[in-house]
Amino acid sequence: MLTHIQKSSQSLLDLLFPPRCVNCQAAASWLCQNCLSQIVFITPPICQRCGTPPAPGASSCKQCQHNPLQYLDGIRSACYFEDNPIRPAIHLLKYRNHKAVAAILATILAEAYRRFELAVDVLMPVPLHPARLRERGYNQSELLAKALSYLLDLPVNSRALRRTRHTKSQMTLGFEERHQNVAEAFACDGFTGAGQTVLLIDDVCTTGSTLDACADALKKRGVAAVWGLTLAKAR
Repeated sequence: MLTHIQKSSQSLLDLLFPPRCVNCQAAASWLCQNCLSQIVFITPPICQRCGTPPAPGASSCKQCQHNPLQYLDGIRSACYFEDNPIRPAIHLLKYRNHKAVAAILATILAEAYRRFELAVDVLMPVPLHPARLRERGYNQSELLAKALSYLLDLPVNSRALRRTRHTKSQMTLGFEERHQNVAEAFACDGFTGAGQTVLLIDDVCTTGSTLDACADALKKRGVAAVWGLTLAKAR
């Protein structure tokens, strides 16, 4: 939760360096209303497991019919990643050190949390490997989780889950390669949340392999249910 000093410091920074939309550069907000209206939000009906809208008349999507998630209870994503202003916003947060945009992106996550009627006990960001964290300097998923924690008044635990292997980037891998790349790449230490429901927070979901591997580590520690919530989902 933001302290009074942090809020005052942010207000001063906004006064000295007024926000500009990360997509169109309009003044007054990191994402202006016009660009927000261009984001394609995901709404029901959706596959109850992975959150992907299924084909007309189907109850589940093709991926869940052929390559279902093994450990996650479900994934929900706020919007689609491609061809709308969410993509440059995520790239600026993730790769360009634009940490201030996390606050408005967290409001999109909060709206999705309520839209999909999720109910959890604790938020957990998907962790980076220590080498990747040193390289980037911060974990964008942790920034999102902390901002979301403030909006939903839910606790966030950024320490229990850790990445034990420095895996390859998932971006260029197919489904099976993604699954193998992150299998047993996470561990959960010192978490006393047995019987609780955990909500994993990440920026983008493609196949859900990373979230599923995190859920595997958590359920080995007695967590009752694990859901994933991401800002965007690749089509």
